[in-house]
This record gives sequence, C-alpha cells and structure tokens, in this order.
Amino acid sequence: MSSIEGLRTLGVPSASLPLVLHWTRSSEYGQLVRTLAVLFCAALVASAAQISIPLPSTPVPLTLQPTIVLLSAAVLGARLGATCLVLYLAAGVVGFQVFTWSPWLPLGVGRLLGPTGGYLLAYPIAAYLVGWLVQHGMDRRYITSVGAMLAGLAVIYLGGFAWLLVFTSPEWSTQAAAKLSVYPFLLADAVKLCLAAALLPSFRRFTTGR
Repeated sequence: MSSIEGLRTLGVPSASLPLVLHWTRSSEYGQLVRTLAVLFCAALVASAAQISIPLPSTPVPLTLQPTIVLLSAAVLGARLGATCLVLYLAAGVVGFQVFTWSPWLPLGVGRLLGPTGGYLLAYPIAAYLVGWLVQHGMDRRYITSVGAMLAGLAVIYLGGFAWLLVFTSPEWSTQAAAKLSVYPFLLADAVKLCLAAALLPSFRRFTTGR
C-alpha cells in the first residue's frame, strides 16, 4: 500500500496531505522523489547542527535544529518525517559528524546516551506528531500551525528534560533539570517556531490552492 493510499484508508482527505505527498501522488517517480526528500531533510537537520551558540547556563547549545526538525515533518508528513529523523540519528550513531560539535559531549552512539540524548531521541516522535497534525489540517491557519509546531517542540523538551532527570542525573531536582534542559531555550525556540509556522499555510495554498 502506498503512502497516499494508507492515508486515505485512515480517512485523511487529499487536501490535508503534506507538501511532499502532494507533489508525488500523481508521479510515477513518486517513491524516488519521496526518498530524495527524506535524505534532503535529514541533511538539513545535520547542517543545522553545525551552527550552534553556547549558553553559559547549560551544556546544551542553542541551534536551529528543533525548528528544522519540525518544518521537515510538516513538509514530509508523519511517516516520512519520523523516517527522516531515524535516518539522521542512525548516521550519527555510525560515526558521521551530524551532531552538534561539543568539547565535552561524546560522539557516535555515546551522544544518545549522554545528557543531550533525550532531545535527539525525541526528534522522530516529535516529527511524527507534527506530520500527523499537518495531515489532519492543522496547517490551514497560522494559529493552528503554531499549535502544531509547539506540540512538537513540547515533545522535544519533554524528551530532553526526562532523559536528563531520570537517566543522566537522577539525583537532581525537577527544578534543576528544567533550568538546564528547558528554560534557557524557551524564548528563542518559541520565536523561531512562530516565524516558521507562518510558512505552513503558504505551503498548503501552494499545493492545494486553498
């Protein structure tokens, strides 16, 4: 069963299909285009990791990655979006330099087991959620697009916070973990997502004409 047929089986109307599925639903090269789109978005996520701003209050740097992750999911849809992020993580695990450089964080699979591993492991889940919300029409208006993006960001934050609190530093208090994993990024990420969410209704109008 194709991606399009599967979505229709689930009752997702054609007008709610994300950008990549709209572009490829009538093309005999659709599978190839979808594969290339997944690879391209994974490369974008990896590229976003290479530009980071260190913050004095946390070992986790500020990057554009969460925004790129969630925009990619909106373009690809739930299944392809999650696949894209799993591919990105797999590339990092086998040794490609796709994670944010850090003098104190390990490389490869060690990065997933370190203090920032929760954010990374949450990426595929957040991508699936945002893709699913877009497939159900939450990219129709700006305010609902913001809601979809913020829902994905909340999943990423929750992953980072829970991993730091439970697996990395279980002796820490909830407040201490939040000060390192959530609070330093809230304002910047909210602004970036509100700006990025403005693109989603334009994507929909471009592909559906409505």
